[in-house]
Amino acid sequence: MENSRKFYFDRVRRAVVKVGSNVLTKDNGLNINAIESVSRQISHIADSGAEILLVSSGAMAAGVRKLGLPKRPDEIPGRQAVAAVGQAGLIMEYEKAFEKYEKKVAQILLTGDGFTNRKRYLNARNTLHTLLSWKVVPVINENDTVSAEEIKFGDNDNLSAMITLLMNADILINLTDIDGLYTKDPRTCPDAELIPLVSAIGKSVEKYAGDIPGALGTGGMSSKIRAAKKVTAAGIPMIIAKGEKPDILLRLFAGEEHGTFFVPKKERLANRKCWIAFTLKPKGRLLIDKGAAKAILEGGKSLLPSGIVGVEGDFNLGEAVEFRNGDNEILGTGLVNYSSEDIRSIMGLQSDKIMERLGHKPYDEVIHRDNLVVTGERSEVRGERNL
Repeated sequence: MENSRKFYFDRVRRAVVKVGSNVLTKDNGLNINAIESVSRQISHIADSGAEILLVSSGAMAAGVRKLGLPKRPDEIPGRQAVAAVGQAGLIMEYEKAFEKYEKKVAQILLTGDGFTNRKRYLNARNTLHTLLSWKVVPVINENDTVSAEEIKFGDNDNLSAMITLLMNADILINLTDIDGLYTKDPRTCPDAELIPLVSAIGKSVEKYAGDIPGALGTGGMSSKIRAAKKVTAAGIPMIIAKGEKPDILLRLFAGEEHGTFFVPKKERLANRKCWIAFTLKPKGRLLIDKGAAKAILEGGKSLLPSGIVGVEGDFNLGEAVEFRNGDNEILGTGLVNYSSEDIRSIMGLQSDKIMERLGHKPYDEVIHRDNLVVTGERSEVRGERNL
C-alpha cells in the first residue's frame, strides 16, 4: 500500500534527519546522551547502506554552557557570538560520538541566500554528494553567526526541507520533543489526539499546528508543517516523531508506526523545479483568471498574458514570482520572461499583440511551463482521523 510507511522506508536510499533543540539540549547545555543516541542510530542505518544527512540544532545551547552564561543572550549580536562559540563544541561532540562507530563527520554551515544563487546551490550539492560518497556524515546547521533573521525566527525546519530537496532525498525525518502532530498541544491539553497520517495539507492541519508552539519559543509545529508542505509537494514523504523515544530512528526504518507521517504527491519534482519553487524568494505576484488556472493545473500549460488580471510588486525578467487565483490562493511559482512593468502593459492581451504593445516579443509566454511549478492545491487535509 502506497500510504504505508514500510512502502516508503523500503525504498529509502538517502534520508535527511533533523534533530531539534528541544531534543539536543538540557537546562545546562547540550544533551550528550541524545547526541550519542542519534549518532549510534545513524551509524547503524548507514552501515545498512543508506546515506544520512543530519541537520542539527544546538549550537547556542553548547555556547551558553561553554561560556558559563545563565541563559541565551537576548540581543542578536550576543546570540550570534554564542552560536559561534557553541558550534565548535557541538561538532566536537558529534565527532566523538560518531568515532565510536568508525564514522567521520563534516561540519556544513549554510545560509538561505547561498541557495538562491544557482551556482552556489549546485556547489553545495556537489560538496554534499562528495562527502556521502566518502561515507562521511554531513552535520548541517544554519550559519547563525551571520544569519540574524535565522536566529530570530529559528529556521532549521526550513533548512532541513531545503537540504531534502537539494539532495533529492527519499524521506525527511523531523525529530522533536513531542510524538507528532496533535489536534491540540499535548503538553497542556489531556484530550489532545495524535494525528498519525496526513495525506494532504490543508487549513485544518495548519490550524492544529498553529496551536502548538515550540517549547523554546522558536519554530514550533507550524514551521514543521511548512517544511512538510514543501517536501511532500515535491514528492517526498516526511515524518514528525519524538526524538527522545528509544531507538526511534531504527524503529522508523524498521517500518514501525510512530509519530505523524505526511504522504507525498505521487510524482517527484525535478531538482531544478524544486529550486524554483522552494528555494527562490518570490519577488512579486501575478493574479490569474479561472481559465489560466485551469490550463496550468489541469493541462500543464504555460502562463500567457491573456490569463493575467493583476500584477503586484516590482521585479525583473528572470526573477521568481508567485501566481494566485481569484481567491488569492497560491497556485505556484515560476520564472518570468518579462518585467513587472512589461507585464502590466500586456496583461489580458493575446500573445500575438505583445509586439504591437511593447515593440518587441522575445516570448509568447509570461512564464513557460518548463520554468513553472504548481505548489498549491485546493484539497483539504485527510488522515486516519476524520479531519
